Amino acid sequence: MQRYKVTLFEPYPFEVGQKIRIEGGKRGGDWEVIGVSEAKVKLRCPISGREFDWDRFCYVTQERDNEIWPKE
Repeated sequence: MQRYKVTLFEPYPFEVGQKIRIEGGKRGGDWEVIGVSEAKVKLRCPISGREFDWDRFCYVTQERDNEIWPKE
């Protein structure tokens, strides 16, 4: 049986109140998590105040301490 390098992804366990930054893509930017369900995550832009319900889509790539948020 052959072995391969495999990259594993797991859905991120969002929590209401989290401050997150999505780097890249159409959802890129700073967001606050304001709602979580089994299938959806509700995010609010801290600058415009706009809110969006999106299918859960994020995965952790890294976590950083002492970051400026929101980054303009």
